Amino acid sequence: MEANIIYRIAKGDELAFDVFMDNYSSALYHYAYGIVGNKETAEEVVSDVFFEVWKNRTNLLEIESMTAWLRTVTYRKAISRLRHEMTEPQGLPLDEVENFTIAPVSPPDAEIISREEVEELNRAIEQLPPKCRQVFFLAKIDKLPYKEISKILEISVATINYHVGFAMESLRKKLRRRQPPPD
Repeated sequence: MEANIIYRIAKGDELAFDVFMDNYSSALYHYAYGIVGNKETAEEVVSDVFFEVWKNRTNLLEIESMTAWLRTVTYRKAISRLRHEMTEPQGLPLDEVENFTIAPVSPPDAEIISREEVEELNRAIEQLPPKCRQVFFLAKIDKLPYKEISKILEISVATINYHVGFAMESLRKKLRRRQPPPD
């Protein structure tokens, strides 16, 4: 059964990938949580793992033990995330600073993002696969919680994580290509 699903994923079958994520997401989440100790970070790690699986789908048939490989990828992503968090500067929470005020800032509008850039972003979003575009809009534009999107679209939170990660990476790549090289 699993060999068939992996074969279908290797051929780009998104439905098989949904089944795959449903089968592994809970175990990988608990494993990641045991390493990072934080719910949100563990969810991000698992999302990164599934994104890695999809990116490397053509090589999946060469993996002897999928469970062992997934645990290894999860471990590496979790450790990488912890290292990143350790190097980030730790600030003082705002509610612990007395008399802290933020000066008014003019909103980022046309002077920061040109009409051409907005149109380019919209074109890049339109090129996303339909399901991915739908999930992206609900999560990033409408800012719905993943659990609510899960109920609306009748898909798992892991699938939502995958689609959002795929969309963000795809948009990032398309928009980077258009930027002029640094001086």
